[in-house]
Amino acid sequence: MFSRYREYIPLPNLPDGDQGSPHNKLKNAHDKRRKVVAGLVAFSLFVNLYYLYSWYTTWPLPLDNYQALNTHPIVDNAALSLIPEANPRDHAVVTGLYTDAFATAVATLGHTLNVANSSAHRILYYLPEKISPRALCIATASGWDARPIERIAPPYRGVHRHFLDQYSKLNLWTLDQEGYKSVLYVDADALVRRNFDEVFRLPWTFAAVPDVYTTSAGYVSSFNAGVMYLRPDSALFHDMVAKIATARYPAEQAEQSFLNHYFGAEALRLPYAYNANLAIKKRTPALWKGLQDEMRIMHFTMAKPFLQGDYAEVPMDQLEKNAEKVAKKKPDFKEEIAEWVEAWKETRRTYGAKFLQCNAL
Repeated sequence: MFSRYREYIPLPNLPDGDQGSPHNKLKNAHDKRRKVVAGLVAFSLFVNLYYLYSWYTTWPLPLDNYQALNTHPIVDNAALSLIPEANPRDHAVVTGLYTDAFATAVATLGHTLNVANSSAHRILYYLPEKISPRALCIATASGWDARPIERIAPPYRGVHRHFLDQYSKLNLWTLDQEGYKSVLYVDADALVRRNFDEVFRLPWTFAAVPDVYTTSAGYVSSFNAGVMYLRPDSALFHDMVAKIATARYPAEQAEQSFLNHYFGAEALRLPYAYNANLAIKKRTPALWKGLQDEMRIMHFTMAKPFLQGDYAEVPMDQLEKNAEKVAKKKPDFKEEIAEWVEAWKETRRTYGAKFLQCNAL
């Protein structure tokens, strides 16, 4: 039965050290893997130690390391007096209203502008297809001259849902057709702290304040489009509109991204006092404190006491209570929110009769 196996001679076991041993080949493969892993771990450790060392030994950027060294005013009044005053009829402050939810903010901004005694004409851009008569009435109660504008749609997908109407802001450059020679645009979520009419004497065609991020980006050279000084020019407007769909730029931040690419190399950078972004306080409290005496415009980028939920409108009689809720959620900005509430209370006292008429619409 087993005759056919009589000539079978089993192969001898190879010693582990023998080159042909399968065990030895497997062992060699494991050794190579261990060496590679050990090398990667060592390299990663070296890189992390290097960056940790660099972080400890490198000085922070000057604005992150802010110190109140320069106490001189940002405007030299003696030098300013040598520049002829701008004709009030030639310049304007403009804000925008693209949703009813910002109506009370626009009214409050207008009141603080009146208190600051700016000589500029007040213009409110609004989208007639999106703004109710009631909201327009509330927004213009503090003196804004309402101007309907045509919506400029985003040329790309990917724009943040809160910025879908912001390209309409480009209509600012058409104000030369009404005789305006200089314009300061201010977002509705802002308060005016003090007069800023000196900007209307600037000879440059465009100026804005550098943006600030609480992330690692920090203080950047790109500007925030919430406050912009510009000289209207319809030819420039048509050039911009022709290029918004062909220029290459991140779509999410809409017109701000485009304008940074259009004016990036030519824009005059204004001091932070002209657009005191709340992100400054979050990132560098010492700098925020240092800005207080010179601050012209406070920009409520990171806390909006007049909104609830996802940019939803707050009834006028609930604004103060809503602001308290926002302050609890964002305690870093408790003082600034309280300042907005005080400005709103003054606005309501001053234009209360008008507001009653508006609510009846």
